[in-house]
Amino acid sequence: MKNSKRLSVDYHFFQLASISSRYYAVKSGGREISMVVLEAFINEEALMKNKIHIFGASGSGTTTIAKNICEQINYKHFDSDNYLWLPTEEPFTVMRPKEEYLSLMGDDLNNNEKWILSGHVSFGFVDVYLSLYDLIVFVYVPMDIRIERLKKRECERYGEEILPGNKRFEKYNDFIEYALSYDTASGGRSLEKHEKWLNGVDCPVLRIINNSLNDSINAVLEAIG
Repeated sequence: MKNSKRLSVDYHFFQLASISSRYYAVKSGGREISMVVLEAFINEEALMKNKIHIFGASGSGTTTIAKNICEQINYKHFDSDNYLWLPTEEPFTVMRPKEEYLSLMGDDLNNNEKWILSGHVSFGFVDVYLSLYDLIVFVYVPMDIRIERLKKRECERYGEEILPGNKRFEKYNDFIEYALSYDTASGGRSLEKHEKWLNGVDCPVLRIINNSLNDSINAVLEAIG
């Protein structure tokens, strides 16, 4: 075909697109010019990340980030604490058996198409559901900011119960000490352990420093697609 032009499309882009060809006849300077235009229509659903795990240290804001994003894009929000802890009068005191924990989580993750799982996946970072993730988001917050956030959260949650001499004072102090150890500890829920785990995963990983909630939300939304 005379004066034909062909648009080349990168192979990887080709895999993610629905391709259609259209023929156009136009006149230029009194002369008809024929062009074949290859148009690529990206299937946005195929490009989006649908199954996301957001995690970090206590107080890093993973639950808040996940909840806000799910409200914006209509994803299901699941939080690891809801699987880990039994619903008791005093919350976060009785852990579920491992098998029950995994079963409840599996039911939600396997029976929903679009979701964000926030929080620490416990029992030694079990990788049973690792193959489901399209994207992992690691949230980091400098220790001093993170601890201040935790103190504020605990105060809002328990009020005067965390004051010296009251019933949650010891538990509150133990929790803050535990949270303080994240950046330096080598076991348990620690930065070292999280980094080691991240180095072994195959799916895309987004690392963010959550100094600004809006900036963190926008960074994750951009990574989702």
